[in-house]
Amino acid sequence: MGISVVEVEEIDIVIVGAGLCGLATALGLHKKGITSVVFEKSKTLRASGSAFGVSNNGWRALDHLGVAPRLRKDSLILQGVARDVWLDNNTQRAAPLSAGEIRCVKRSDILNALAEDLPHGTIRYGCHILSIKLDPFTSYPILHMLDGRTIKAKVLIGCDGANSVVAEFLKLKPKKVFPKSAVRGLTTYPNGHGLSPELVRTHKGNMVCGRAPINENQVFWFLLLPDLHQNTVDYKDPEFISQMCVEKIKGCFPNEFVRMVQECDTSYLSLTYVKYRTPWDILVGSFREGTVTVAGDAMHVMGPFQGQGTSAALEDAVVLARCLADGIGDQADFRGNRNVMQRKVGEAIDAFVKERRMRLVSLSAQTYLTGLLLATLPTPVKVFIFLLTLLLFQDSARLTRFDCGHL
Repeated sequence: MGISVVEVEEIDIVIVGAGLCGLATALGLHKKGITSVVFEKSKTLRASGSAFGVSNNGWRALDHLGVAPRLRKDSLILQGVARDVWLDNNTQRAAPLSAGEIRCVKRSDILNALAEDLPHGTIRYGCHILSIKLDPFTSYPILHMLDGRTIKAKVLIGCDGANSVVAEFLKLKPKKVFPKSAVRGLTTYPNGHGLSPELVRTHKGNMVCGRAPINENQVFWFLLLPDLHQNTVDYKDPEFISQMCVEKIKGCFPNEFVRMVQECDTSYLSLTYVKYRTPWDILVGSFREGTVTVAGDAMHVMGPFQGQGTSAALEDAVVLARCLADGIGDQADFRGNRNVMQRKVGEAIDAFVKERRMRLVSLSAQTYLTGLLLATLPTPVKVFIFLLTLLLFQDSARLTRFDCGHL
């Protein structure tokens, strides 16, 4: 009776997750002449979901990746301020939101644009990773797949979101859950919505309803609700989510908001529990083990309160692709001396982490403090947090003027 031998496929660079950051990183590497393979556990590109808010810094990254002109065609430039309305005391305030260009773009539009520019076969669907370990002889990461396959990657990049299996391998501290739930949706107005191109956030009690137009006919909207216990909410049933949202805001928010939620396309609806990594976890986190690293939400998931998660992930992709290309040089180096290659990759990842760390600490700190202002806290504590935010981030739009640099 023969002994079966498990075949192990070797791949130079594996990117886990065909979301925004994973596809952008793969495209950045491709433009630098480096081939990668993207593992996506779903059967198709997960282009569901509503929209991304992309600030000036994110558009710079999209320009470097070469997909920005296509995305601008079907999105409006928003005014660079957010208008906050408090219904409880009938007050309003306009606060700077972004320096320069800011738009809402459909999630499917961005993902499809990035995927279309990748070579055929770059994305492999149905690739569900069960576990990761290091080969004791080569120190390469070994991926054990749900279907029984084994993959040896010379470089492993986790762009697999807040529930990242790669972040777990790196032993990053567990993400925390903010006491808010976020519902995001998209509503289409066939005859035009007639709204001004601005972000409006309306506050009522411990709820926030925001909206921003994507184009002349589509509006992105979100609800921040008090924490919903997971065992009482079917957060994957869009019809249930829609009905729940209408019940919560009816009688609290103006009828135009209620109708917007009632008339939304439920295929775009999503409900998530707001998760984040604290600024101090990002400050001290170890984001590399050998030739393994993370980027995007897997590295620095943050609350939606500053709308910087998308733009930060795009920055990550450009910087990581540039650092790897500068460090590795020609892809033929993967066929050379293993120890030399591993040293080069390790140095390249270290350069990426060093370049990104304080930028991400600053982004996450501002987002964290803004989120605390929406939490249920004693008034003196909120006053202190507000004053601290003013002290640390006097120019609230400064972070959007950031340029991650060319590929």
